[in-house]
This record gives sequence, C-alpha cells and structure tokens, in this order.
Amino acid sequence: MAESYAEAHIGNNHDSHLDVRTPTLISPPESKTPPTEMHKRHRDASGAPSRTIASEAIDADALSRALEQFDGRQREREHTPEASPRRKRQRVVGDRFIPNRAGQDLQASFHLLHEDGSPATPSRSKRTSHVELNFQKIDEANHTYSSLLRAELFDESIPQSISQHNSSSRAQTPPTTSMFPGPAMTPSTPHKNLFNYSNTPRHNSLSTPNRTPSSRRTNVNPTSEIYSLSPVKYSSQQMLLSPRKTPRAVSKVPYKVLDAPDLADDFYLNLVDWGSQNILGVGLGSCVYMWNSQSGRVTKLCDLTDDTVTSVNWIQRGSHIAIGTHKGYVQIWDATCQRRLRTMTGHTARVGALAWNEHILTSGSRDRLIFHRDVREKEQWLRKLSGHKQEVCGLKWNSDDGQLASGGNDNKLMVWEKLNSEPTYKWSEHNAAVKAIAWSPHQRGLLASGGGTADRTIKFWNTLMSPHGPTSAAAATALSNSPNGEIPSHTTPPNLLRSLDTGSQVCNLAWSKNSNELVSTHGYSQNQIIVWKYPSMQQVVSLTGHTYRVLYLAMSPDGQVIVTGAGDETLRFWNAFRKKERSGGIGAVESWGTIR
Repeated sequence: MAESYAEAHIGNNHDSHLDVRTPTLISPPESKTPPTEMHKRHRDASGAPSRTIASEAIDADALSRALEQFDGRQREREHTPEASPRRKRQRVVGDRFIPNRAGQDLQASFHLLHEDGSPATPSRSKRTSHVELNFQKIDEANHTYSSLLRAELFDESIPQSISQHNSSSRAQTPPTTSMFPGPAMTPSTPHKNLFNYSNTPRHNSLSTPNRTPSSRRTNVNPTSEIYSLSPVKYSSQQMLLSPRKTPRAVSKVPYKVLDAPDLADDFYLNLVDWGSQNILGVGLGSCVYMWNSQSGRVTKLCDLTDDTVTSVNWIQRGSHIAIGTHKGYVQIWDATCQRRLRTMTGHTARVGALAWNEHILTSGSRDRLIFHRDVREKEQWLRKLSGHKQEVCGLKWNSDDGQLASGGNDNKLMVWEKLNSEPTYKWSEHNAAVKAIAWSPHQRGLLASGGGTADRTIKFWNTLMSPHGPTSAAAATALSNSPNGEIPSHTTPPNLLRSLDTGSQVCNLAWSKNSNELVSTHGYSQNQIIVWKYPSMQQVVSLTGHTYRVLYLAMSPDGQVIVTGAGDETLRFWNAFRKKERSGGIGAVESWGTIR
C-alpha cells in the first residue's frame, strides 16, 4: 500500500514538474527521461510517512529543452494581435480608376486652391501660382510670333551677306562656276544676275584665267545668313534677341473689399463717384454714404425716406455733391456740414446721370430730357435739350473745350457745344445703349464711348473736326437722303478714329490721369475690368472678381486707384495705375519749405 502510494506520488511529480514554477493552462510534453534511482520514502519519528526526496538531480538537458519549449509557447501567447486570425479584405475590382492622393500636390494636379487668394477675401501672400496667366506676356509673345512669321514668309528681299569691311572684293558667297567644266557643247546660261548674292557683277567663267582652287577661297562671316545654322534670318534673330520692355506689374487681387448692401443692379444708374476731397460717395437704396479713404470712416449723408437714389456726382472742386432721385428731383448737399442746400425740379422720371462743369450742373433723365442748371440762379433750369429718343444714361463734360457728351438708350452718342440747344455731332454707330463715356485728358477732342450687350465695342471719336468740312461730304449727303434725318449705320463718319470689339458689355470707361491708358468695366458675360494701352489698345491687365456686372466705376483723385461696384453688392479697390512721374528736377517753388 505504501509502495503504490509512493509510486503514484512520484509519477505525479514527474508529469507536472514544470507546473511547480508557473501555473499555466497549456501542459508541457511528457519527459521521456526515467529517473536514475529509486526514490526513497522517509518517515519521521512518529512513523508517519514524510515527503519523498529524489536521490539524484533531474537531467539538465531535458530540463533545458523543456524550458525552451515553455518559453516559446509563452511568447506566442503574448503576441495576441499577431497570433489572432485576421480576415483578409476582399479586393473589389471595378472599371473606375480612383487615383491615389498620397504624396501628390493637389494645387498642381487638380487646381483646388485659388491662385492668389479668393477675390472676396484678399490675401497679402506674395506667393504667385504657377498656373497664373500674364495676358500682357501672352499678347507680346503672339505679336512677336506674328512679326517673325510675316518676316520669314513674306519678305521679298533676298538675304544679303553682311560684310564687316566695305571693299570691292568678291562677295562672300560660294563660287558660282563649277570647278569641273562640262563638255564644250553644253549651252551656256544667260548672263543675268538672277541668283547672284553679291553686289558686284558676276564674271564670265570663260574669261576667268586659270587659277588654282585655293584662289577662290572665301572669308566666312559668322553673321552671314548664307552660312548661318539658324532656321531664321539674321534680322529675325536680332528681333528675337533685342531687349524687351518689362511689362508693368498690376495686382490682380483687390487690396480692399467693402460690402455695399442694396447696391442696385441697374445698367442705367450711376451710384458711385470719388470726389476731389478723397471721399467716396455711394448711393445705397434710399441713402447716400460717404467713405473717407484716409481714415476709413463711413458716414451717412442723407436718407430719403420716400424716394431712392439713382445717381451721385461730386463737383470738380469743393465738398458739394449732387444727388438724383427716382422721382426726378436733383438735390445738392454740402458734405462737410451734411446739410441739404437745394432741391431742383424739372424732370418727370428718374435722374440717372449727372455731370458738373464748374457752377453748371447737367442732369439726364428717363424722360429723355437733359437740363442745364446754374446752381447760382433761382431758376430750376437754364437750358433744356431734347435730342435723345429714350432714357439718357451717360453724361460727361469736357471742361477744357466746353463740350458735353451724352449717351442714351436709343443707341445714340451726341456732343453738344457749350449750352447750345442742338447737338454738334449725332452718331448712331453703336448698336446698344451708350452709358460709358470718357474724355481723354492727354489729347484734346478725343472721346471714348462704349456700347451695351448688343454692341460690345469701344469707339474713339475726334470732336475737333468740323462736321461741315469737305471730309464729311459723304456723311452730309447721307444725312440729307435719310428720311428721319439720321446718318445710316452703314455710313462711317469721318470723326470715328477706331472701333474695338471687346467681347463683353461695356458699362464704364475712364482715362488714367497719369498715363495714356484706359480702363473699362464690363458686364455680360465676362464681368471683368480691363486696362488698355492707348493707342495700340493692347491689354495691360484683366481683373476679375465680381460675380455680377461691373456697373459702377470711379477713380481716386491721384489717379492710382479705381473702385468698382457690381450687383453682387461689393465695392472693390484696385491698384490699377502707377503714380505720375515728375519730369525734371525740383522746381524753385517746390524747394521752399514754407511760403513766408
């Protein structure tokens, strides 16, 4: 009984000798190494059996192998995420290619970002996008290419060899006679200089003495067109290598954007004007607001409770501003003290156009009438002009020559001398309403006009030419034969200097005060602002940002900044022109600090 108990106890010890150290759920493999000696059973003093003691140590090799197996199993259990089974993702195969966006430049690949910042939120970052187009460089490149192609294809002059020394020696062309003459019976070529590139007459091969081929050696000029390796002529190479004038850099992002709620989207109104006191006047609904460009302060000038503002215009010098209303009234306000000085009547419909000429205020209305008003007199108006058949939407005075230009919805452009009741010129060349009118400050009698959506052209007129001179005989004959007393559209008047199709509705025109350039604002369908170089009419820059028609335009007193307004109810300020350059040094008056 004792022997069997001892054997059972020893067997259990032998099978679970690894469980003594660390308990685990995984049983180690059984050891095949038998004990070397029989274990003995000890008894204590009372005779009871005690613990069994092995007579010899366990085999070290077997124990090492068992520990290695145990450690390996333990490590496998620690890496649970790696050991756990993972479900393999099923790969979907389709016909749509989805590009991998990792490591790609979204701006370069998909153009998701703005070029220089959103026009609605101007950015001061000077980083320029690589996709930005410079229209001036493109136009210059196209012009250069056209000139080069014309010179290469249609130049009738034969290329000449360029000699560095003016001498009577033989030209630097290859010998025209063959070094190995043909048979004696070969007919001779006519003695005409058909393909002779030299300036001296060609010598007859029969009269040429016997000379060695080395005597016919020529001096090759590297600049000669005949020996040039370039596919274009030497003159074209000089044109391509000539220095080009650096184009003027114009920012395509407005430096300031102001909200203008209730700014009317009406082509026939004039609601924005910039006065000589550097204050911008804007008509918004029934109110007129003033924005001081130096302080940035906005002030409400007036509020017409039962009427709306349809036109705003500052006097040339001073702080007086004229306001036209929807009911046909013309009000004069003193902007300094914000006080209304006078209200004038006469029109029976809205007043959409105003123009100052010193103390003469001219107003144009939807009732087709134009009134000259002397603000110093008590009378409501001084002269009434009734030349237009529809609403008058454009008025501009030329104070130097005393000429008034008016444009209307009847597609007519008229020029009035001083306060005459009849127009000096009446032109019907435009095919749409004429609102855009501008007098050039650089050339006397030069008038620019722009047409609406059906016309889209900018025309230039000479208003100093006599309409009854010999050059206008054809126009006078056509006028006499016309049933309605108007010049037919197919007859071009001699005063028309040039017509340019812009591709968009022309809403406003303004000449630069500092350079011979012109800015135009457009509506359908581009809504852009373009700066032109006159008289070549090449685009200096094209500015975009408005989402509606650019119906309003005004220029700062110094001529550097223009402000544009549109139906999107925003006013945008652009640095369009450079500062006027002084010619000469500092004068005697400018050198004085103060006048005493």
